[in-house]
Parts: sequence; structure tokens; C-alpha cells
Amino acid sequence: MSSFDAKIQTIRDRHAELSALMASGDLQGDDYVKAATEYADIEPVVQAAEAYQNAVREQRDLAELLDDPDMKDMAAEELEALKIKIPDLEKALQLALLPKDKADEANAILEIRAGTGGDEAALFASDLFGMYKGYAAAQGWRISVMEASENDIGGYKEIIAEVTGKGVFAMMKFESGVHRVQRVPVTESGGRIHTSAATVAVMPEAEDLDIEIKDEDLRIDTYRSQGAGGQHVNTTDSAVRITHLPTGTVVAMQDEKSQHKNKAKAMKILKSRILDNERQKAAAERAAERKSQVGSGDRSERIRTYNFPQGRVTDHRINLTLHSLPKILSGEDLGDIIDALRAEDQAAQLAEIND
Repeated sequence: MSSFDAKIQTIRDRHAELSALMASGDLQGDDYVKAATEYADIEPVVQAAEAYQNAVREQRDLAELLDDPDMKDMAAEELEALKIKIPDLEKALQLALLPKDKADEANAILEIRAGTGGDEAALFASDLFGMYKGYAAAQGWRISVMEASENDIGGYKEIIAEVTGKGVFAMMKFESGVHRVQRVPVTESGGRIHTSAATVAVMPEAEDLDIEIKDEDLRIDTYRSQGAGGQHVNTTDSAVRITHLPTGTVVAMQDEKSQHKNKAKAMKILKSRILDNERQKAAAERAAERKSQVGSGDRSERIRTYNFPQGRVTDHRINLTLHSLPKILSGEDLGDIIDALRAEDQAAQLAEIND
């Protein structure tokens, strides 16, 4: 038995063991949940393995029928179909065996900040947020603003939102980086094309089990909110600023009128930023070893250009250009780019395994 077959058999044995354990009634509470989670994780591998191995057995049986004058034509026809089917099933099995990113099923914290370009960059940040809102709606996700800083013409200097739903981070994680726009700004009277930029960061929402933060490592300051907000602004110390002393990570929150709610939101973002920093370090280390890397975790990397005069969007990491800019910015066609990025990343991982 090859090492590949041995690995598959080990997984199948574990799958059967978990099935028997859950059916026995011996597992309770957290133990049952843990077993059920592991079972669900390896179920796709077992299904892919069964489909592949069944096809290989069928191929072997059909090959034996080629010596039968009455069956050889039928066998030859079905063997031709299997020649196409088996490589696809093998690839599906290899993809199922790829190491899982445990953050893939997590919700996400989305941060968009205007970069170079002044008011035009802030307007572009607003366009990007609209793009992600449209994409989230199409996926059946919920997106809620946690903090926003607007300029005078409706753009965002910064906006932070929580995106919740099934498999959010798996789909959104390659959006982090610098997004560049080329267009004639609404503030430009001469009709000249300007280049502006905004930075996007997508972080897995940290669970308490993902990261532990000690109270003594935090400095929490309260202050009076600034900006629009009615009578409550500048009357109570509802705004909160939390500093994680070991890393120097700072999060300020003033969106809510309640200091307690602002603190809870700030802690959620703080944990996610710290977890994301750890993931970026790990990604940078892997990038040094990998031949191909779609997402290095580098927030300063220019990843995409939105060119309005030519109606095109180019993702520079995979040299993909689509001429459907309006549909991409509405979120309708953003999935075409995201799917291509995920496929490229999977192909890179498979290449590493097969080398």
C-alpha cells in the first residue's frame, strides 16, 4: 500500500470510529460536539476517496472486459469516459486533503481606509464598501458597520464592519491589500484622470479560544466622543480607546452612546487585529518557502486596479483582467475574481504537495 493509500485508509478508519462513537451514546456535551466537528471535517475527504477509488476499480474491471468480444465495445467506450473522469476525481481528492485553514469558517472584520488621493480616495473607499455590501448580500451574509469616519462629500476616511455568515473569511481573505482606482474625480473640473488608493484589511473574527489577552496587558482610556451624534456627543465619556501594551495595538471606538458597547466592539476588533498580526507573520514565513503565493498578508501590496476609462479591473497577483467594472463594483461579479484567487491558491498548494 502506498503512503497516499495508507493516509486515505487512516482517515476512513477514523471516520468509521467517530461514527460508531457518536452512535453509541457514550459521548456527551463538549466531547460529542468535538467528535461531530471532526467527523464533519473529514466527511468530504471520505466521500472524495470513495468516488475516486470506485472509479479506479471500475476502470480495472472494464479493462478485463476488453478481451470479451461481446463486451469490448461497451468497455472501451466507458473506459474513454473514465480517462476524463478519474483525473478530475483525483484532483478533488487532493483538494479535500489540503490542510484546512481553521479561520476559513470564521466571520470577518473588514477595515477600509482611504489612502493617497484625498477626497477622491475617501469616495473610492465608499465604493469598495458598497462592493463588499453587494457581494455579502448575494452570499446571504450580514454586514454591520462598527465604526465609520466620513468626509464632507460622502466618502469614508475609514470604515470598519463585521461580516457574519457561513465561510465568510474563506471567501474574503484574499481581499486584503491596496486597491487602486484610475478615474476622473467628481471634484476635477478639467477632466483629468487621477489615481487614488484605499487599503483593505480582512481579518478573521477572533474567538476567545483563538487568543488570550490578559487584563494587565491592556490600558483602557475613556474620553468624550467627537463629531456628529446629537446631544450625547461631548457630554459623557462614552468613547473608549484600548491599547494592547505588548504589541502596541490600539483600537478606538465611539460609534455607540454606551461606553460598555464601545468597549465590547473595541475588544472584538483588538482581538481580531492581534490574531491577524500573528497570521501575517506566519504567512510571511510561508511566503519565503512557497514558489507561488496569492496572499502574503502584506497590507502594503498593491493587489488590484479599477480603471474607469477602460471599464476594466485587474488583479495583479494572478494577472486577471475583467472588463465588467460596474458589475464588480456592485458586488455582482466580484465572485469571479474571488473564485479565481482561491483556485490559484489551491493550485499552488497542490503543486507544493506534488513536487
